[in-house]
Amino acid sequence: MEVIGSPSAATYTHQRSTPNSFLPAISTTGSSYKNHFPYYPLPQSFNLPWMPNVYYKTAIVKPTLAPYSKSPHDLTTTKMLPLISTRTTLFPRYTPDDWHRSNKTNYNESETSRQSAELLRLDTSRLIEDKYQQTKKTQDESSKDLQVRINDIKFWKTELCRELDAMIGETKALTDEKARLERALAESEAPLQVAEECLLHRDKRLGIDLVHDDVEKGLLTEVHIIRSCQERMQQCLDRTNAQLTSNRVAQHDLEKDLTDKQVAHRIDDKCHQLRNTSEDINFYRGVERIDATISVQESWARFTDSNILRSQNERAASATLRNDIKDLLLVTANEMWSQFNEVNVAFTNRIAETTEAKNKIENHLAKTLQEIFHIEMYIEAIRKAIRDKEAPLKVAQTRLDERTRRPNIELCRDNAQLRLVNEVYEIDETVHTLQHRLREAEAMLQKLVHVKATLEYDLAVKSNTLFIDQGKCMGMRKTFPRILRLVGYV
Repeated sequence: MEVIGSPSAATYTHQRSTPNSFLPAISTTGSSYKNHFPYYPLPQSFNLPWMPNVYYKTAIVKPTLAPYSKSPHDLTTTKMLPLISTRTTLFPRYTPDDWHRSNKTNYNESETSRQSAELLRLDTSRLIEDKYQQTKKTQDESSKDLQVRINDIKFWKTELCRELDAMIGETKALTDEKARLERALAESEAPLQVAEECLLHRDKRLGIDLVHDDVEKGLLTEVHIIRSCQERMQQCLDRTNAQLTSNRVAQHDLEKDLTDKQVAHRIDDKCHQLRNTSEDINFYRGVERIDATISVQESWARFTDSNILRSQNERAASATLRNDIKDLLLVTANEMWSQFNEVNVAFTNRIAETTEAKNKIENHLAKTLQEIFHIEMYIEAIRKAIRDKEAPLKVAQTRLDERTRRPNIELCRDNAQLRLVNEVYEIDETVHTLQHRLREAEAMLQKLVHVKATLEYDLAVKSNTLFIDQGKCMGMRKTFPRILRLVGYV
């Protein structure tokens, strides 16, 4: 029961329920405004257009209500107003106008704060939506750029794969041509060895048959042609090895570029598939400030284009070299084969000439032997004739010797005496003539014997030449590598 005449307790000393529209204290809302975004300076577009702490400062000015108490006994003695009966002086009081003005001020301020808060909420909602749309647009553009980048990588990967397949095929084709060239070069050794052995065998000819004939000239030309072909094939083989090295370098660059493209495609495809709901996304603070790039789009495309262009140039050079190898193998095979045939024709002609000469020598030798036999018989006949003249000479000389013993006048130079003297002279002249003819016959016999020896030696020379040319040389030259072997196909 209140004392009559005492003032009522001030209403502001009792606990009032907090209006629903009144903002909570800063201590209760501070945690809800914590920023969970990565801690680094945001770009200008991410700065909020309002500062929450200003609002909080405004809210702090509002006085907090006193805790609720059920009785005035809960108040301290300093806060309890004395009863009017015990007061000796009056406390200052507000006027009703002040009270109404204060309420109105609070109402207006509350209305203004609510309107500002509503405007702030609307503006914040629009801002959030705008930033969401902006972030989504930026993310879509990034995804689109990633897709474009992936398409570019796919394009260059396709070009690299196509060029790499072409380069691998070209390298294999050039390797096959190199193997053909090596086989052809190895096959040329046999004809060269045959030609050199033919020259060595022909050096064993005897006497006059050591002639620098067409066969000798052809063999020397054949050796020169084969060595020239081998030199050209060796030079072409060196070029082929160098071209294969260039092809492998270009192929290695293509493979390395293709491997890098595959890794980049896998990474960019993974980045393109990342979404806001992906599990493997995380903060990487400061990654945007790291610039690890070493090229731009132009230099990136130019690098791959240069690799492809270099590979195409090497392929073109390799194809040209393969055609050169084919032409060279055909030319060298035809040259060696033509010269081989010419030498064989020369051998055939020379063998025919030698055989004809040998046959003639044999004929002359036979005739010479027959003539020697005849001259020997003739010499024996001359000798017998000379021996046959001894008895008539003895008879004539004996007669003359006996007639010298005729006495005196009987030593008459009669016809018998003259005839006997003439007979002795005739027989002596006959013997001298026969002896001269015997000497001529013996000289002729010696000449025929010398001719026989010469013919026999020449016949042995021709036989040796025929054995070398026909037996040895042509025996080796019967088998010559076929054209297919000379061009390296077998």
